[in-house]
This record gives sequence, C-alpha cells and structure tokens, in this order.
Amino acid sequence: MSGPFIHESAYVDDGAVIGEGTKVWHFCHVLSGAVIGERCSLGQNVVVMNGTRIGDNCKIQNNVSIYEGVELENDVFCGPSMVFTNVINPRSHVSRKNEYRRTLVKRGASIGANATIVCGSTLGEFAFIGAGAVVTKDVLPYALMAGVPARRIGWMCQCGERLDDAGVGTCAACGTTYERSGAGIAPTTEGGR
Repeated sequence: MSGPFIHESAYVDDGAVIGEGTKVWHFCHVLSGAVIGERCSLGQNVVVMNGTRIGDNCKIQNNVSIYEGVELENDVFCGPSMVFTNVINPRSHVSRKNEYRRTLVKRGASIGANATIVCGSTLGEFAFIGAGAVVTKDVLPYALMAGVPARRIGWMCQCGERLDDAGVGTCAACGTTYERSGAGIAPTTEGGR
C-alpha cells in the first residue's frame, strides 16, 4: 500500500496526519492537527477540523464536518450530510471554544444520512443510528436508534443486520450469537461473515 490519495481540489494543511491507503476526495479540507487513520474514505466536501482523530477504515460520506472534540474509532460509517455538533448553546457573538464537548463514536458504529449527533454523546460499538435521527444522549452498543429525539427501536448485529426485538440469539445473516449484558446485549460467539 502506498501513501494516501489526495484529490487535486482538496486542501490538506501542514501538520495533518493521513494514513496509508486513505482517499480524500473533491473539495475536502483537512486542517492541521487532524489525525486520520489508514484505508479511510472522505467523500466530497468533507471538513476535518484540527484536534480531531479518525481511526482506520472509516467511511465519511459527502458533506460531513468532523468538528473539534469529535473522535471516530475504527470502522465507523458517517452517512451523507450527517451532522456533529461541539457546543450545546452556540451564539455567534459569544466565544464557546473553551466549552467544546467531546463526542466519541466507537468501533463499527454507523450513522445514517442527515442524522444529528449532539455533542457530549458516546455512540457504543456497532450502534446503528437511523437516517434523520437526532441523538441527544449516549447510545448503547449494538442499539438501533431512530426518531427525534432518537430512541432505541431494536438491536443490530455487528454485520449490519437487524436482530429480533429481544436482541438475543443468533444473527440469521452471519451466525453471531448475542446475549443480554446489563441494559444492552453483547456477542458470545463470532459469526462467519
């Protein structure tokens, strides 16, 4: 694998770190201090602010801004035009840079098109946020979230298929088995997908 691919229309500021095999497409801007892992894809018009961290194999679709305070672990999917925030009570005439709240998106989570993630939230591993949902609080691992504000409507397998309503048992698509774990679910065996 060679270094990253940077489209000629993209801007990557000095001091940004971009991993091998990552593709930065049309009209993107990666600011100094941003760290992007290997094998990522940044679609058209993506902005990655300074001080952000993106893990390996993340897919960030068109028109997404990764603001300061946001961290994406490995294998995260951000759908087209989804939104992260970093301040709870913004005003154009009041500087809130010292009030940025951290948002953590854990490994394997998917965020649907036009969803909004309000800052200060943690999205658990393999959580699945439906298109247009507005997340205002932490999300359990494997939770399927939808609505405004978002609420859990089910469970998702790590392979991306919906589990039965209880979330326990075996995924019909990949064979991973799940059981109850506290308020959520956790895999007990890995499937073959």
